[in-house]
Amino acid sequence: MTLQLFAFVHLNLAFSSIEEEQRPTVIERCYWPLLRLAKRFDLPLGIEASGYTLECIAKIDPECLAELRRLVTSGPCEFIGSGYAQLIGPLVPAEVNVANLRCGMAVYESLLGIRPRLALVNEQAYASGLVPLYLEAGYDAVIMEWNNPFRTHPEWNPEWRYYPQRASSPAGEIIPVIWNESVAFQKFQRYVHGDIELAEYLRYVRGHMSADDRAFPVYGNDVEVFDFRPGRFMTEAPLHVDGEWARINDLFAALVAEPGTMFVKPSQVLDLMSHPYAAQALQLESAAQPVPVKKQDKYNLLRWAVTGRDDVDVNTRCWAVYESLRANPSTTAEHWRELCYLWSSDFRTHITERRWTGFRKRLGDCVSRPPATVEAPPPSVPGADAFRTRVVEMGHHLVVGAAGVEVTLNRRRGLAIEALRFPDVATHALCGTVPHGTFDSIRFSPDWYTGNLVFEAPAQHKVTDLGAAVDVTWEDDGAGGVIVHGTVPTALGPVKKELRIGGERGGVGLSFELEWQTKPIGSLRLGFVTLLPGAFDDASLFYRTHNGGRDAETFPLAGRVVEHGAPVSALVSASHALGVTNGVLEFGDREKTLTIEIDKTASALVGMISHYPLGRQVFCQSMFSAEEIDDTRKLDPMQSQRTLVVRMRLSARRTA
Repeated sequence: MTLQLFAFVHLNLAFSSIEEEQRPTVIERCYWPLLRLAKRFDLPLGIEASGYTLECIAKIDPECLAELRRLVTSGPCEFIGSGYAQLIGPLVPAEVNVANLRCGMAVYESLLGIRPRLALVNEQAYASGLVPLYLEAGYDAVIMEWNNPFRTHPEWNPEWRYYPQRASSPAGEIIPVIWNESVAFQKFQRYVHGDIELAEYLRYVRGHMSADDRAFPVYGNDVEVFDFRPGRFMTEAPLHVDGEWARINDLFAALVAEPGTMFVKPSQVLDLMSHPYAAQALQLESAAQPVPVKKQDKYNLLRWAVTGRDDVDVNTRCWAVYESLRANPSTTAEHWRELCYLWSSDFRTHITERRWTGFRKRLGDCVSRPPATVEAPPPSVPGADAFRTRVVEMGHHLVVGAAGVEVTLNRRRGLAIEALRFPDVATHALCGTVPHGTFDSIRFSPDWYTGNLVFEAPAQHKVTDLGAAVDVTWEDDGAGGVIVHGTVPTALGPVKKELRIGGERGGVGLSFELEWQTKPIGSLRLGFVTLLPGAFDDASLFYRTHNGGRDAETFPLAGRVVEHGAPVSALVSASHALGVTNGVLEFGDREKTLTIEIDKTASALVGMISHYPLGRQVFCQSMFSAEEIDDTRKLDPMQSQRTLVVRMRLSARRTA
């Protein structure tokens, strides 16, 4: 039987640590050798690039683009699409993902004369809500990494890695999946860089042979790392003295001659769909890993959301532009294309100082001069006597009631929510403070709060807003609700808090304003919501949110351990996150739902879940992250000049 080998390469001239004036060098040292390799061996390589990268190649080296076009139209290669920009799908709204795929397809048609049928999931950051968007854009299948989804699905048969499968959307749409392998492309890179030799690499490939037909990806990653160094890390390997493209040529010569193997185009892997191990309908995501991303845990969704030089600020500005575009009937395709460019992943990792400065100016120009919006009429506001409100002081507690909601606040603990009850939904409080000693496990024995903040920096004491609140006042909001104000002094500066209970929108609105002039690099999480034990049915408990798609993704929690905020190492402070791309995160069971809304235009935070079964009890909590630590994190001087503002709202409804 035959081991069908396939390979694809990712071309990215927007690579974060490559200066713009280095792009001609990248084309000369990386792209031309690739094209010559394909021509020399008549290799059916897959070649993927964003629309933006193709535009850059066309401008810098039209002959390179012409050769690429020849190879993917009349030569042995095939082109793989991705979008206009390499943005992270699970972190942006569905409309932006749709625009990115649409604009990318337009560039592919214009410059290559083709509409690719196979798509590479950007950075292998997958969410099931993206499935229908790829289908609508005209793609027949996607390429996604195997290793991370497999890790959180122990029920999967390991043989499935060698065959195309099917990924399911929240609504049941299906798209075929061709597997990439992080270990495989890292092995390839290690050989090319001289860490291992050809004999060892060939033994690795032979280890995937079988008495049955299989498909295996020998490479599926960047091409700019061969005979060129982007300069991201001080630990980057030196260029191999023999020439890395020479080693790649030797490798492919050996693989072409290897008995029992044959090279195929990536799309030809779909010909194995009739195999007994193929065509399984799979959920690639899980409650513990809602957005699988390629490679090891340090490479996760947070690196484009809340790390970098100032990801939260630039993402927040992009959200403001997005809201302006969607509200404006005169928005054009060019406006959407510019927003896709500004949301590119490479501006959020190891971006160079000069490119960062240019990007910030371009983003600032877009924010300051968005298309004019159409003014919406102001909402109707009920009269002040429409509802009955009450505020009762009980020691250091403040009990506030309005139509449909009652909240108890703890002034001694920074106005943390002691109990939040929605009488029309349940007789008991749904979330609040779980007091010390509630859980038998010593790990979970501390107090757990709702509506609080925690900042942790390496080797320093944590900072919270759980001290005594000062200047606490309250007032009627004129619409049947109550507004409570207070300030919590901290070691880094004051935290101003405001709670809006009831009123026009109902529920409880909570805002944080952090006036911190100096702040070390660390992990900042806030807006904690702790479910009270017994408030939800543990057997049917779930969380639900959007991760870049139109449809919400639902994750059952019964019996599952989930800890998105767990550190990976001393350098990487968290493991996973939720895009929350429609601004809503929900907890629910068979009877009711607790809804947590976050205003992305105030601060584009991402969500996290912590869930632990503890015998007869369950610990369950959500939070939002405004900052994490990883290898991309650098403190931008502008951060100290900004006040971080976070706005969220809690409400509930019966579903049965």
